Formats: sequence, structure tokens, C-alpha cells
Amino acid sequence: MHNIEPYYNWKDIYSAEEDELSPFYKRTYSEFEFSNQIYNYYIHPQWDEFGSSTMYMKILFVDYSTQFAVIELIGEWNDALHNDIMILKREIIDVLIEQKITRFMLIGENVLNFHASDDCYYEEWYEDISDEGGWIAAVNFREHVYDEMKTVHLEHYLYMSEKFSDINWRTVKPQYLPDLIEGILLKRLAPGE
Repeated sequence: MHNIEPYYNWKDIYSAEEDELSPFYKRTYSEFEFSNQIYNYYIHPQWDEFGSSTMYMKILFVDYSTQFAVIELIGEWNDALHNDIMILKREIIDVLIEQKITRFMLIGENVLNFHASDDCYYEEWYEDISDEGGWIAAVNFREHVYDEMKTVHLEHYLYMSEKFSDINWRTVKPQYLPDLIEGILLKRLAPGE
């Protein structure tokens, strides 16, 4: 796992550690010292710790003018034992919502497992942004992770269908991703879809 880096090709466009409004403003990283772990496995030092013992993240892009953020995740999302959604919501999402971010793209390619609890914090997140036309898209999560999320009906709060499971987001400039996601949402809502 130590070889898996957060996506870095947008660093010239956005860097959370240089964004004064980011929860990771002024954070410094080591290129050589591997100290963060998920269970017994060290992870790349560019991932950001936010309070979860099993999941790390990277804010890849934020555009305050379009109210959009891209967050990449790695590890095990464990709401049952560690209440990861509460930590994510309070430490990261609430900070972004305060800055009027209402559209979130969560990239879950490196989320290995999801352990469900209740849906309270997801419902709160959804309610915080839905009046502003906001949404949360769970993109490229593994099928078994989507299945576990559906056991507590998170599809009521997150967009996560098979149309979101294989998006080649790396080939799209980040400022165009909201249009890509909303295009999928429009097709999903169209009659016959």
C-alpha cells in the first residue's frame, strides 16, 4: 500500500496545503518517512490523516466559485467501529460546507472495505447541501463496497450506481468534472433510464 499515492497531476491547479480555506492548509509532507499506517501496512506520506484510524484522504481539487470538491480516499471505511463518517463530516466536510461547497465527488478506488452503521451523518450531509442543489457522488468504489453501502440505504444520500462505478476521471480537467457528474445525473433521471 505504501506505493499507492494520491493523484498528483492537478497539483499545478490546486493544492490543499496552499489553500487558506482548506482543513489541510500549511500541512507539510515527507517524501521519505512513512509513518501513517492502515492496520499493519504503511501508506504513502502524501495521504492526509483526518482522525480516522483506518481511512486517509486527499483533497485533490476545490473550486469555490463552482462550489465543487474532489476527495480521494484510501483504506477501510469503518462506520461500525470507528464512526469514520462522523469524523469525515465534522473535520473535513463541515469545513468545506462553511466555504459554500455543495457538490462533492468522492473517489473510492482505494477504499478496500466499508462497514456500515446508521445513516445519520450521511443524511445530515445531504440535508446541509441539498437545498443548494448540491450532491455527493461516490465514484469508482469497488462493487462490494457499494453493496455494503446499500445495506443501510446510502443511495438515498449518495449517487452510486453502476454509471458512477467506472468513470475515467483522470482524463478530465477537474473544472469539468461537475458537468460530467451532472450529465450522468441527468441521464439517470431521464425517462427510460
